Amino acid sequence: MFELCRKASFLSFPRHPLLGIACLLAALGLTACSSVITPYRPDVVQGNFVSREQAQALRLGMPRQAVRDILGTPLVTSVFHSDRWDYAFTIRRQGTEPQLRRFSVFFKNDILVQLEGDPLPTEAEFAAKIDTRATAKKVPELKASETDLAQFPAKSSVSLAPTPAPSKPVSYPPLEAPAR
Repeated sequence: MFELCRKASFLSFPRHPLLGIACLLAALGLTACSSVITPYRPDVVQGNFVSREQAQALRLGMPRQAVRDILGTPLVTSVFHSDRWDYAFTIRRQGTEPQLRRFSVFFKNDILVQLEGDPLPTEAEFAAKIDTRATAKKVPELKASETDLAQFPAKSSVSLAPTPAPSKPVSYPPLEAPAR
């Protein structure tokens, strides 16, 4: 259909009005599909997540290696600013606002002297925010009063007498074929 529309010249449309209408409907159909259907966009997570617990574990005067042990390798290290490490974290998810967090540590002679950055969430807050599973519906409490139970007929008592054993023992075929 589309090949026919592509090859047709504008001069042939007045002679064949159905061809023009068909091409117009095909074009409208394609534009309608593109505005209604949204493509899947995967979650994009970039950088180093730094939690409030990690930031609280840092102490001024710590050596550079101890900071790396707590926070991990920095996302950005600059040749021109070797005494500054930047930890940036972004997460972009379909249907939500992108999250961006920055945290920087500053050193002087390989000793931590300053911390700077955005307010950081705890690990539990962050996990709760990115959890996309549907919340479970509240399960009703299973409780019955005596009047509720009286509405149902009582079951006949079950005999607890042992069942008699079969008179002849049952024999089953062997599981494996006999060896030859």
